[in-house]
Amino acid sequence: MSEPTQLPHVAEGRLAASSFSSGLSVSDFAACIEMGLEPVGLAQGYCAVRTASSVYFANAQQGGLGRSISPFQVSAGDYVENYQCPHGMVSAEHRMWGQNYQQPWIEGTWKQGFTNAYARMVKEATTLGAHGVLGVFDNVSRIGQEGILEFSIRGTAVRVPGLALPSGGPWTTYLAGQRLAKIIEAGFVPVSIVAAVSSVRVWASCITEYLMEGSGMTMWAQGTESVEIEQIVSARTAARALVRDMARQQLQGDQLHGVELHVREHEYAKGDLEIQPVLRGNRIRRFKDFDPMPVPRLTVRLS
Repeated sequence: MSEPTQLPHVAEGRLAASSFSSGLSVSDFAACIEMGLEPVGLAQGYCAVRTASSVYFANAQQGGLGRSISPFQVSAGDYVENYQCPHGMVSAEHRMWGQNYQQPWIEGTWKQGFTNAYARMVKEATTLGAHGVLGVFDNVSRIGQEGILEFSIRGTAVRVPGLALPSGGPWTTYLAGQRLAKIIEAGFVPVSIVAAVSSVRVWASCITEYLMEGSGMTMWAQGTESVEIEQIVSARTAARALVRDMARQQLQGDQLHGVELHVREHEYAKGDLEIQPVLRGNRIRRFKDFDPMPVPRLTVRLS
């Protein structure tokens, strides 16, 4: 039996040191160290929540194909817009009216799930003794067909050696690496991530249905090559305005940086469309004038 090989002193020191996990790329990790931020671990949060889909299906059955009464008798949000049929009674299957309306119960469910997952990530970062969480990534997906939303959020918790922990908990940001370094150079400090969603349901009117299907184009285009679908335009415009207002409410006087807006559409049935914009960004606060950081020095380590 051979004698165990003695490890080099460098390897022994590396194994004896405390370990940490990180979700940063090599370049982002290097920029993090250059800014004086020390990674301490990967913080994560999770939540699964069920939407109020039963309310929708119970009320939608009242409307019927002719839309004689509204499919929703529950309280709508701030945005509601009605579209009347100009043809009169054509047939039982004809859409007598159309409607765009905000769905606050969907927005509330999304906010609850995201907030709970976010709080758990911040709690993990606090346990790690972190000053902040950078490089945050979040994902929202549906589970099955039961209206269950799954929220997962993660980021790399960091600390500043020698600095007392903030009383209000760690700051958070989607930024990392050079993007984070640039806003600090500009005199801003990250406060928290900002995420908001709005939901607008579209029940197509007869004209909207004709135009979406491509039928009746000659009748409504009046000799032009194209025609605007007013109901869809109004719904998308309102959904974007709503999500921007929700994001502003989270800023509390601070600024929003690095905004991303993604719009998800889902067609539940013919003429039944949901428009759901999701806005993400970074809440930042000015704390000093522009102050360029020192130019990084190239360092090569052989051990």
